[in-house]
Amino acid sequence: MNTQLAPRRTVVIVGRPNVGKSALFNRIANRRIAIVHDQSGVTRDRIVREVAWHDESFHLVDTGGIRLFDGTRENNVIEMAVRDQVDVALADAAAVILVVDVQTGLQPADEEVARLVHKSGRPCFVAVNKCDLPKHEQGAGDFDRLVFPRFVVSAQHNRGVDELMAEVVKVLPPKTEAELAEAAKPLRVAIVGRPNAGKSSYINRILRSDRVIVSNVAGTTRDCVDVPFTIGTGPTARHYTLVDTAGMRHVHKIDTSVERFSLFRSEEAVRECDVAVLVMDAEIGPTTQDKFITSMIQREAKACIILVNKWDLARAKGYTETAAIAHMREILPYLRHVPVVFMSAQDGYNVRNSIEAIDRVAEHQRRVLPTGVLNRTLSAAMERTQMPSKNGRQMRFHYATQTGANPMILRLFVNDARLATKPFQDFLVRNIREAFDLEGAAIILQFRSRVKSSGKSGASSEEPETETDENTLPDGSPRRPIQKPRRPAGGRRPERKGAPSLGRGKNNLTPKSRRPRR
Repeated sequence: MNTQLAPRRTVVIVGRPNVGKSALFNRIANRRIAIVHDQSGVTRDRIVREVAWHDESFHLVDTGGIRLFDGTRENNVIEMAVRDQVDVALADAAAVILVVDVQTGLQPADEEVARLVHKSGRPCFVAVNKCDLPKHEQGAGDFDRLVFPRFVVSAQHNRGVDELMAEVVKVLPPKTEAELAEAAKPLRVAIVGRPNAGKSSYINRILRSDRVIVSNVAGTTRDCVDVPFTIGTGPTARHYTLVDTAGMRHVHKIDTSVERFSLFRSEEAVRECDVAVLVMDAEIGPTTQDKFITSMIQREAKACIILVNKWDLARAKGYTETAAIAHMREILPYLRHVPVVFMSAQDGYNVRNSIEAIDRVAEHQRRVLPTGVLNRTLSAAMERTQMPSKNGRQMRFHYATQTGANPMILRLFVNDARLATKPFQDFLVRNIREAFDLEGAAIILQFRSRVKSSGKSGASSEEPETETDENTLPDGSPRRPIQKPRRPAGGRRPERKGAPSLGRGKNNLTPKSRRPRR
């Protein structure tokens, strides 16, 4: 595998904790990607997103906050991993934005970050953040001691960001051939699952590097981390974007706002992906939360595969793949079409097979089915089952066609779409998957009603049928809007023939108590 993790046109945002790095990242990317919170140290992994600033495109990287160390190794594994992530980001950067807080002034940790940037030798620009009001700019001069070009900005109110980015893009190098090749849309793969199932370890094993932070502490990953990944070189290279998501706990067990934001980001990653990879713990097996995640994947109509991680530990206890698959099919019967790969991120067992499964499922999701073969397959399937009916009216199938891919959308024209029951739709989907070998692909069936035209008297009952439309009549003529009768100039309603008058007179039916006085 040939992995390309560091595009040359990369802008890295660094700084100490809680100075507004993620807020500036979201402002430049023009999207809410990184979690912004008052809590210190929310961002841990490197968050990479390709952004476009006017006519320039580059990769923008958000990093975790750098704390002031005394030169010794910290006991906190996560804090040291954040520091290592920043070091790697600086080594791959073409330009650096050092974010500081004007409202707290120059801090020793700011000078520590500046020292690391000086050591890297990369062009750096100081963004004096949180200058929300003109009076806040008075303290910006203190940061001249960092010996970098200084810009007064406010990420929250979008002040000074244009001036900052105008200077940053000037130092970016031209695009390389590899970056031009990556311009094609890569396959977006979301790695989802419960906390501590091994999602980050799986990504690190694929990349053969510590790209994302891994620890035994559940909930280490908080943001959704996009990781570019390439297999091969030249025109035949395959480009991916692996999205490491935060572990999804049950919504009733979430007790912090940061974890709730992480759940929202993970759900958004599933909606935007091409293939969803559900990672399970082999020792625990499928759980109720796994059912919730799979239902969300099905609801979003995404292609899916299941990775059973930590299989080395389960195999040591005597588990077999045959028994595990049978148990999984029993608990998750609606995922019988999803391929299952038993792997170990620790020793690399079956990791390559998991990539092949992702490619195979993605190819199935993008297939275009021949219309003739599709109609013959559906007709043969309907001959083997009882067509749904209601109140003596039975469904009749006319024809079908494919109207979309990724996800695959099939439109079926029948006499009455309201007769299509859920078991009947599931039966058709199973037959389509078996006939066209669509393992792991999501299929959406759209039923459309067609009614017979009324025709003239004595016409044959085998007349061609037309689609129903709320603006046309069954005979094809336009439907005329219903118009209310206008009142005469006097303002009184016209009297209906044969009906008693309600005014004063002989046939007045209004009681005397309700008659208006003269």
